[in-house]
Amino acid sequence: MEAVTDADSPASIRRTLWRLAPMIYGPTVLFALGEGAVIPLLPILAAELGADLPTAALVASALVIGQLCGNIPAGWAVARIGERFTMATGGVLAMAGVAGLIFAPTLLVLTASVFVIGLSAAAFGLARHSFMTTHVPLSFRARALSLLGGTFRLGMFVGPFVAAALLGVFGDEHAAVWFFGACLVATVLLVLLGPDPETRVEETGRAAAAPVAHRDTAPEDSGEVVTGSIPTQERVGVLRTMWRYRGVLGRLGIAAASLSAVRSARQVVLPLWGVSIGLDAQTIALVVGISGAIDFALFYASGQVMDRFGRLWAALPAMILMGAGFLALAFTHDLPQAAMWFAMFAAVLGVGNGLSSGILLTLGADVAPPADPAPFLGSWRTLTDAGGAVAPLIVSALAAALSLSVATAAMGVIGLLGAAAFIRWVPRFVPRRP
Repeated sequence: MEAVTDADSPASIRRTLWRLAPMIYGPTVLFALGEGAVIPLLPILAAELGADLPTAALVASALVIGQLCGNIPAGWAVARIGERFTMATGGVLAMAGVAGLIFAPTLLVLTASVFVIGLSAAAFGLARHSFMTTHVPLSFRARALSLLGGTFRLGMFVGPFVAAALLGVFGDEHAAVWFFGACLVATVLLVLLGPDPETRVEETGRAAAAPVAHRDTAPEDSGEVVTGSIPTQERVGVLRTMWRYRGVLGRLGIAAASLSAVRSARQVVLPLWGVSIGLDAQTIALVVGISGAIDFALFYASGQVMDRFGRLWAALPAMILMGAGFLALAFTHDLPQAAMWFAMFAAVLGVGNGLSSGILLTLGADVAPPADPAPFLGSWRTLTDAGGAVAPLIVSALAAALSLSVATAAMGVIGLLGAAAFIRWVPRFVPRRP
């Protein structure tokens, strides 16, 4: 296998990525498929152990908390032991979490098991993100990372259907957990026994050819970007990396967190809105499912737009569509055709979310230090995951204190403010496309 360079023809780049595809995308597909099958059943597993509705929601939220807490340790692990062994370790750790889901005697053990799976998900996501940042050329980076984002979307889209089929055959929620365990075994075997893309690229002696733009900043970084060749630099720790790149993390990172927040709010607001206007569960599931299908169908379009026209051309339409969609939906609650407006704006949000596929991965890769991206990406992913974790809390708090319409409008405002932040900071920090 040979590394891809920006001098290669598009056809050569596609051939090389196809050769790498089973090892680059296979582990994430397997992990996401198993995780997607288990996530809808977490509240049910909690209820079987005596949890009430709020407690069951808390158990399910341990997955997000685990992923949030795991990003920075995962960045440290990738920098020290490499992405292959980080993914293998994460897979073994997730197996322990699966065993806890199957045999948990108490809610505390179940919650800890879900938290461990979240830690493992962070390790998988960051390891592959770091590899793509280091070895995929800038001219093709957005499309490759959009495909990576699409693998997670595929797992979350197909996984619930797999869980439903297993429930129909076995009549036991634990069948989906066993399926997740089988996916993890296959994932670890693929990672350990298959060819290592990272090693194969380094053997060619061309690993440094992929990232053509380098941004290096002094410890007193004010956020300025310096471009040049990729230097050889000493490896620094996670905390020093956070301080060195505090300028970009505090500016572009916050904009990225707003996108993550709007994405997460979509998953919360749409079901709540359907219930609030009196729709039955089947209709709500149909509308949300159609929105998710639109989202999944558009995941590669975002990468094409970013590679051909620049990052802002995908980030800005996505944020404007979602921000305006939330704002417009907020004014339709009491209209005579509320169900029609709900379906229409759910589709709009699906389009916006689909167009944003891979944006957070690509922007993180663009501004990461090429020589040692993992510690930076740990901080970047912590910021974006925090935005996604906080959004449901904002929606719940505003809906309880004021109304669901106010909460929905607030998310629309966050989306539009995020769009303005992207306009301000993307041109400053992100290198121009080649």
